[in-house]
Amino acid sequence: MSKAGRAATTSVIFDLDGTLVDSEPNYFEAGRHVLAQHGITGFTWEDHQQYVGIGTQETLALWKERFGLGAPLDELLAEKNRRYLELARVSTPVYPEMRKFVERLHDAGVQMAVASGSSREAIEAILSSAGLATLLPVVVSADEVAHGKPAPDVFLEAARRIGAEPADCVVVEDAAPGAAAAHAAGMRCIAIPYVAGQADDPRFATAGLLFRGGQGEFTAQAAFEWLALAPTTPS
Repeated sequence: MSKAGRAATTSVIFDLDGTLVDSEPNYFEAGRHVLAQHGITGFTWEDHQQYVGIGTQETLALWKERFGLGAPLDELLAEKNRRYLELARVSTPVYPEMRKFVERLHDAGVQMAVASGSSREAIEAILSSAGLATLLPVVVSADEVAHGKPAPDVFLEAARRIGAEPADCVVVEDAAPGAAAAHAAGMRCIAIPYVAGQADDPRFATAGLLFRGGQGEFTAQAAFEWLALAPTTPS
């Protein structure tokens, strides 16, 4: 079997934020805006990095506890999503090598999906503005499942929607909670840490392919070659 044929027997599930697109700066600005509206100032990029890979709703629940926010969770969620979408529609760059990877998988006939902690509205808006919506029509938001990452729910639902067995799926992730979710789902994982200093997080150790240098090290060619040659069962 050719490499392209071998790759086509695998389904690929992409995380969105920090994996396909560099949306974390927009999430940081949206989060800082929400906190400032509720009297919390001084929230830094380093603070934000603690929540990379955690869904928006889960992050806000943690903020309610950490900062003593009195507003209802659904109100905070709507406020943050509204601000985030304003920013995302202006600029959410796609990582060039990730675009190449998606296009190559599409050309090889690989089934793909997006599974993200973002709202469905945000996922669809970003994919549309990035020109990826037609290549990635199957999307699952953490809002649509019982538990967000590091629970496996969002990845298992994505596999169900594309008609794939978990063992036949590879997750592409930038965050340790996402790598843990992939492992819990019984899926292989390509990990590209958004925060390079977190590459030694034990949760990344379960990844079949780890680009320790993040997006600066990732190449579509290397990922496709691994996909074509790697064993079909997760470690």
